[in-house]
Amino acid sequence: METTLNINGENIEVKIDPDEHLLHTLRNNGFTEVKSGCEEGECGACLILLNGKSVNSCQIFTASIIKKDKILTVKGIGDFHEPHIIQEAFVECGAVQCGFCTPGMVLASYALLQSNPNPTESQIKEALDGNLCRCTGYVKIIDAVKQAAQRLQKK
Repeated sequence: METTLNINGENIEVKIDPDEHLLHTLRNNGFTEVKSGCEEGECGACLILLNGKSVNSCQIFTASIIKKDKILTVKGIGDFHEPHIIQEAFVECGAVQCGFCTPGMVLASYALLQSNPNPTESQIKEALDGNLCRCTGYVKIIDAVKQAAQRLQKK
């Protein structure tokens, strides 16, 4: 089956199986920044923004995504050469130890700061609640979100 997906602002033709999850469609088409973790919707490693809302791509059948749906991966907000302020803050605060959870954490932070540019620490924790990190203990991640929020407000 063939369909068109809008990924990071571009319409991309993809071939899919009827029962394929969006996580695998993305990874099979070169979007390896979307990580495959638990594949049960528990870890947040495969988090993307679908029409601006944080969702675990392992829980969505690709066939249910239609052309008007917009998928945003972490590379859609910034890359190595032109990082987003949130990505810069994660690096500067040391919130990227092994890096496996980082794409999902960055996108969860991005979604939060889009809707709430000045979150409290409690609101940051709530926004990141669905993302597991086994390395950092979350302190540096929370610091990075606070720093990014401050920088975005000055922008």
